[in-house]
Amino acid sequence: MTKKLHVVRTMMVAGMLSFAMAGLDSAVAAPPPPTQGAAPTARILLVDLRRVMGGSKVGQDIQKQVAALKADATKQLNGEGLELQKEKTQLEQQAAILAPDVKARRIKDFDSKAQAFQKKLQERGALIQGGVMKAQQQIEQALGPILQGIMQERGATILLDRSAVLLAPNAIDVTDVAIQRLDMRMPAVKVELTAPPAGAQPPPQQQ
Repeated sequence: MTKKLHVVRTMMVAGMLSFAMAGLDSAVAAPPPPTQGAAPTARILLVDLRRVMGGSKVGQDIQKQVAALKADATKQLNGEGLELQKEKTQLEQQAAILAPDVKARRIKDFDSKAQAFQKKLQERGALIQGGVMKAQQQIEQALGPILQGIMQERGATILLDRSAVLLAPNAIDVTDVAIQRLDMRMPAVKVELTAPPAGAQPPPQQQ
């Protein structure tokens, strides 16, 4: 009787241990409960800054002013350029009959005049370039709050320049909205002849 009772107790203990181990295994193997509040998907907006600069009223106004400034520079410097061209033609025609020392002196004088004229052209171009850069900085200052407002309205987390994006199928383009609001806030800006900062790169060509 005692031996049978001992066997039964042994089987019961073994069963309890087996059940406990099975529960422990399942607890270890069970996946963690899902986390609450998963991170929201990023909402991306695109804006074509090149088109904003070229297609807005203020951008087109800048282009007209630049064309006028270039035409004015051409008018002012055209006479000097024609005189240089005339002198060059005469020098070429007389080169065969001029004494070597006279020819060398006249060529040197002409080269000095041509270099001085070229410097004038470059300086005027730099002043126009500096004016465009200053005007574009003013546009950027006005455009910043506009883009921030659009982001808040659309609940966007990211705003990218379209030229820097290779593929973004779910992104929303807000270029037209940006242009409309920029037209209302800044339809024009004065382009003034301004020396560009040292080492400044020329502004991109507007389309």
